[in-house]
Amino acid sequence: MTTHTLSVPTGEALRSTAAAASVFSHRSSGPGARTGLGEPAALRRYPHIVRFAEGEAELDLLIDRAIAAIADGDPVEDEILGHYVHIASLVRAVSFREGKLLEQAVERLAKANPNITVLTQSLKLPLVKAALEAVSGNDWQSLDGVKLDCEAPAKGSYTPDLIVVNRARHTAYILDLKRSLASYGDTSRIEELKLKMMASAMVLPDWLYKNHKRTMVDTVEVAIVDGASRPSDHATGIWALSEIDDLLEIDGVAACMAELRLRFGRRVQQLLEAEAREALGIMATVVSDAHTSTISGKPRIALNGPALSYEEEQAMAAPDEDDGHCDLGCFDEDPDDEPEPVRIRVGFARRPRRH
Repeated sequence: MTTHTLSVPTGEALRSTAAAASVFSHRSSGPGARTGLGEPAALRRYPHIVRFAEGEAELDLLIDRAIAAIADGDPVEDEILGHYVHIASLVRAVSFREGKLLEQAVERLAKANPNITVLTQSLKLPLVKAALEAVSGNDWQSLDGVKLDCEAPAKGSYTPDLIVVNRARHTAYILDLKRSLASYGDTSRIEELKLKMMASAMVLPDWLYKNHKRTMVDTVEVAIVDGASRPSDHATGIWALSEIDDLLEIDGVAACMAELRLRFGRRVQQLLEAEAREALGIMATVVSDAHTSTISGKPRIALNGPALSYEEEQAMAAPDEDDGHCDLGCFDEDPDDEPEPVRIRVGFARRPRRH
């Protein structure tokens, strides 16, 4: 089984041919990679183009649904966060909902290319043991052309965010969309994710053929897409969202996604501001009530204690008489006496027994 080199603009995604997790494809953006939507057709890179205005109503609806889901959260009371628990709940919900919003928007915009099919449902790919061992113990480049049965013994599964099938090129892309890779830092989480994606790539052609209407592909590529569009590293499979035009072969998708995130961000910030104002209003009321109760009567707690006379303070400050004990609770004993051995029991903590 041979490797097919794609005749498309440069760039790289972790690549697998015939379900093999192998070499990197070349798809980096060259000169004119980010051409504007208003440029002549001669300067466009792909025959298909999409503009935000064309799908504005549907994309705004996706934003509305995401914001509604974020606002509908019912946070659990937290003694530490107090009145601010709702804000923390919103922030956590934003992280989840933004990722889902990106997936839905990509699926919607990909329709501009009739050769593209985006799979979003029931994408549980088996992590076949042989595939995991292959990508763990071998250079990916040496695995080009290896095809594995998706029904072979597996160790768990991996569910990608999207599987994009380009029927014209017989190519499939396993995409994992992240709202931001900043939280991953230099940890091993990204490497673990890549391992799962590459192992899944080795069985994807067989899985597509058996589970999706005999769909046939001879090339599989995987990419982790960073929604924050920080500097990408195609050689390691990291793509910026601003480069997604090259994956879908549609001009204008990146610009649409940028506008989508901008509008979503505004709505999120409005939601957080409203919640913050409410929390601050509650706190202001609590502080005001406490101040009023102090002025109207005696304070609830005497912070400085009761007033004492000079003689009383001196008596309290006088040193205690020597009672035969040191400050650490040591008794006056002969230091030469060796302590008797004591049996120490160790184990898990248990409730004390009741007598």
